[in-house]
Amino acid sequence: MNGRYDHLAERLDAIAEELDDTMFDQLREAAADTSARPPDDRRLMQARRAIEKASQLLRGRDDAH
Repeated sequence: MNGRYDHLAERLDAIAEELDDTMFDQLREAAADTSARPPDDRRLMQARRAIEKASQLLRGRDDAH
């Protein structure tokens, strides 16, 4: 794809980083409260993986699975 969609992939990468930050904050809060795993942790992780896969696909990497 020769970088045709790199700008979109970069935006997705930024969103993935935001999800990482959100997940980290939730885990830190749960640890401070000695709570169990945050309820949204699994859903956020799935979303992050999907976004990462989309970013790789836009960059023309066929190994995104």
